[in-house]
Amino acid sequence: MVRKFETRTYPIHRVASYINWLYFFHAWGFPARFGSVAKVHGCKACRAGWVATFPESERARAQEAIRLYDDACEMLNALEGEYHTHARLLLVDAQSEGDDVVITLDGGHTERLSFLRQQIAGKDGYCLCLSDFIRPATSGVVDAIGLFASTVDSGVEEGEKDDDYRHLLRQTLADRLAEATAECFHEEVRKTIWGYAPDEQFTADELFVERYQGKRPAVGYPSLPDQSLNFQIGRLLDFPSLGITLTETGSMRPHGSISGLMLAHPMCRHFSVGAISEEQLMDYAKRKGVEAETLRPYIMGNLD
Repeated sequence: MVRKFETRTYPIHRVASYINWLYFFHAWGFPARFGSVAKVHGCKACRAGWVATFPESERARAQEAIRLYDDACEMLNALEGEYHTHARLLLVDAQSEGDDVVITLDGGHTERLSFLRQQIAGKDGYCLCLSDFIRPATSGVVDAIGLFASTVDSGVEEGEKDDDYRHLLRQTLADRLAEATAECFHEEVRKTIWGYAPDEQFTADELFVERYQGKRPAVGYPSLPDQSLNFQIGRLLDFPSLGITLTETGSMRPHGSISGLMLAHPMCRHFSVGAISEEQLMDYAKRKGVEAETLRPYIMGNLD
């Protein structure tokens, strides 16, 4: 049965502190070291000291990073009150069956989530699949899994189209706000909604390197590469009521949107499925109940 079906709407300022500025600057072509400007006090002396830590050849670039960061913060303040971000969790009973996870919905209805397994063992000698982190049905113990999505109001990324720079800035911030919303929401899930880590206390930097228990693989991540999964998650989470629509290829709109899974297993970790064979494609399609050719476009990058 459904354990939890929770939706949150956040003001911009609530999730802004969860923005990972390293990825924001990466989107603008800055090396990661320039993202540290977000940690520098805003006074002229502190910023001048920060600029001075760079080689002479990089100081003009550092000044550009300061201006970009200031423009981003100004835009976040302008978005406050007019726009919000949103997140939703479906927490359900689950048990694994091979490379699948069978979830139980209201009324006892069950549904199957199918995943791909690595074909080349990692450094630890295992070929991992996300189903490995859910207790198997043969154990007789019922586990749980979360399905989630986060998004921003569409107006966040659609505004100011007459100004290329500011329009791109809005789009970049929309992406970061969707990720920040997932980070903020996941923390709430771990502490209270699911509640398996009620005493967790981490700084933002510790959250960014995932010091917490469990993982949050998103659709499109190396461990969850099949974007067609968005159609199943979208139906179960009712994407339209969150303001999310899907293209024919499973891409999410607004672009500043994320979907995926929440897993609580303490040994859960990220991995890359990597290349799969035609044989695994056929098996995967059979488990999902579709033709292999239907799935092929969604996992083309993983086909050997």
